[in-house]
Amino acid sequence: MAENKHKLLEVKGLTMDFGGLRAVDSVSLDVHEGEIAALIGPNGAGKTTFFNCVTGIYNPTRGDILLHPKEQKTRRLNGLKPNKVTEMGLARTFQNIRLFQGMTVLENVMIGRHCRTKAGIFHAILRGKTFREEEQQIVESSYQLLEKVGLGDSANEFAKNLPYGAQRRLEIARAMATDPLLLLLDEPAAGMNPQETSALDQLIVKISTEEKIAILLIEHDMKLVMNISDPVYVMEYGKKIAEGSPQQIKDNPKVIEAYLGEEADA
Repeated sequence: MAENKHKLLEVKGLTMDFGGLRAVDSVSLDVHEGEIAALIGPNGAGKTTFFNCVTGIYNPTRGDILLHPKEQKTRRLNGLKPNKVTEMGLARTFQNIRLFQGMTVLENVMIGRHCRTKAGIFHAILRGKTFREEEQQIVESSYQLLEKVGLGDSANEFAKNLPYGAQRRLEIARAMATDPLLLLLDEPAAGMNPQETSALDQLIVKISTEEKIAILLIEHDMKLVMNISDPVYVMEYGKKIAEGSPQQIKDNPKVIEAYLGEEADA
């Protein structure tokens, strides 16, 4: 199926060394337009390090990170700062919630819109017509995003007062506010109860289908991965050991040995 889809992200031979430790060892993967791809593996496999390289937190030792926006020239993301990577069209969430807890839910999403604003500091100081119009547009689009993730009624609450699952959804809304081509979710279901995980499952599929945003997620919840992801990539000890459809991954002896164990039959 992916053959007919436009390749959006292409990672080739990505390697990341920390002194004598090789955390990511020559990993290649692709994410196509409209796809929900998953990156799985045991703790310490190098998944978050891989994300950190792709999103500009680390500059990889070797390899290429290429973004292929449709009808635009290819962009090499290696060595770009995280804010530049976001401007290019990649947005991410983190394992640990990183909201502005003392700001409202709406303000958190508005901050995400910042990299798409046109009015500069000069307009902001003068608070002229351009600034006011853009500010109003940011408020409206941010509120619409909150409605999409089911948080419209909580817009004026402080982020710290939201239940845990709602804070996770707010993080996703803030990432979506940057108008990404690709959304990278680092363990979005971590710490969630089954009901919250099920709601998240539905939200990720909705973002993919309705917003036409490609998604790459790291996740330990195998049920969620197998329900919504295709393709699935598997890492162990920094190397990619398998890739394929959820069924192929479930049946792969290397994966069962490395990670899934009894869950392979779940």
